[in-house]
Amino acid sequence: MQRADSKGELVSKVAIVDTFTKLIFGEDSAYSAEDLRIIQAFRSTDTNVELDSHRDMGGYLRAMGVREMIQLVPLVQQKLMEGSPDLPDGSHTLIDGVNQQVINRRAH
Repeated sequence: MQRADSKGELVSKVAIVDTFTKLIFGEDSAYSAEDLRIIQAFRSTDTNVELDSHRDMGGYLRAMGVREMIQLVPLVQQKLMEGSPDLPDGSHTLIDGVNQQVINRRAH
């Protein structure tokens, strides 16, 4: 049985795949609050994308094999159910509801 996350909402695997699809196709303007929570959980789950921009995260997902993606989705779902950590205070600036600083960071 699936549990609800800390906000009392169950995030389905389909919602996670939908958000990954938006990342893959670079739909920056289409991110909902739920998408942004999923993206943050993805960052927390996979350190390879922890500091990547949304565009770079999409490239990472495009390069991923189907089997890897199938394994990643439930890990992100679990992170959400555990209560994905919010961004630290002062680490972001919201412009049009999008966290600009985190989006524009790049891992080196």
